[in-house]
Amino acid sequence: MIAAAEELAPTVGPTAACEVLGVARATLYRHRKPRAKHVGEKQAKRPSPRALSPAERQAVLDVAHSERFADLAPAPIVATLLDEGRYLCSIRTMYRILHEHGEVTERRDQLRHPAYAKPELLATGPNQCWSWDTTKLRGPVTWTYFYLLVMLDIFSRLVVGWMVSPKEDAEVAKAFVAETIAKQGHPEGLVIHADRGTAQTAKPLALLLADLGVGRSHSRPHTSDDNPYSEAAFKTLKYRPGFPDRFGSIEDARSFCRAFFTWYNESHRHSGVALMTPAAVHYGHAGAIQAVRARTLLDAYEAHPERFVKGTPRPWSLPTAVWINKPTDQTATARR
Repeated sequence: MIAAAEELAPTVGPTAACEVLGVARATLYRHRKPRAKHVGEKQAKRPSPRALSPAERQAVLDVAHSERFADLAPAPIVATLLDEGRYLCSIRTMYRILHEHGEVTERRDQLRHPAYAKPELLATGPNQCWSWDTTKLRGPVTWTYFYLLVMLDIFSRLVVGWMVSPKEDAEVAKAFVAETIAKQGHPEGLVIHADRGTAQTAKPLALLLADLGVGRSHSRPHTSDDNPYSEAAFKTLKYRPGFPDRFGSIEDARSFCRAFFTWYNESHRHSGVALMTPAAVHYGHAGAIQAVRARTLLDAYEAHPERFVKGTPRPWSLPTAVWINKPTDQTATARR
């Protein structure tokens, strides 16, 4: 068909010949001027008549490598040579030549951030994983703060320890963690998860945890999702009616927190633990409460079954596993 199109083209024109014979014009033109190289092969690039000769390029490298210019960028090198009445090439050409030899790099000492792994922690019962964080409470004067340290069990949501301190440093953190662990009876297999503050990553605290056999886990920098349970507890605290804009003294802050955490542990119906109190879940009373709820719902159903269109009602389910960053299917597959 290409040959027929070639014969017909001088008479009716290439466009009409291609339309009559059903041949694409691009195919006809490509047949007239075949490629010099096979598909996938790069055609040889013709050198530019403006390009430097090999001798001239080597002269540029020799100047850049000289002791006089070894520590300078191309711009001051070209400017200095111009001041001396000598021109080798443009600044951009000098950069291009140096780049071809792998000599265009950052010479300043740059900060290299390590790659932080996403923490993945699982708790199937109380005192397996605690979440620790610190928040600031405003003091009586502008730019004065008290530091509230809170340790929370991620399974039961119980605040197992808290402290209001005028400062936060390694010694305060060490005393806080030691007191909290002792109060809970030194749980075995415990992991404490915290952010990467200076107090949380301090060496004295690390040595204490190692001596007690407690594991450490840290959030990634600037990633609040790695510590969601502590963040949620702080929101409950600061949105609680009566939470002041400022505390008159550190004793005022401690008094408020004492009342709040008593309420939070023993009276607050937490949505994450089937609307039970954290204390009930932490200390093993959840099963008895579930039985009472189930019996009450069954009595209500038997009295008025028509009101329960989905059948016999059941109490809200208690969590059996609580995660910080639950692995996705893709993550689990990659690990295998």
